[in-house]
Amino acid sequence: MDAGGTGSDEQIELLRAKYHDYCSAQIADLLLYLSPDEIYMLAQRAHREVGGQGELTYVQMVRMATEWLARRITLPPFDVWRVDYEAHPERYEEYLMGLWESETESGS
Repeated sequence: MDAGGTGSDEQIELLRAKYHDYCSAQIADLLLYLSPDEIYMLAQRAHREVGGQGELTYVQMVRMATEWLARRITLPPFDVWRVDYEAHPERYEEYLMGLWESETESGS
């Protein structure tokens, strides 16, 4: 990072990719704690909230449950996460799934 803390566009994009990876990992961890019945109930609730009708496939249920959780859990905004990540990157390594690597490779 430069002295002003802004960083280059490439550094910011790398950090954004890692941030998205971190957020995805947090939501995935929550999904792992849910039983199939809980995922079903969550998905049905989310489906009703958006006025959905009919039956959902399993993939749709997982997607709906994931989106519902993402809207309801509190994750730090990027700027807050970035400050903490830059101060303590080692704290975040276990939470990164590696998605950021493919995201930055596809952008190259």
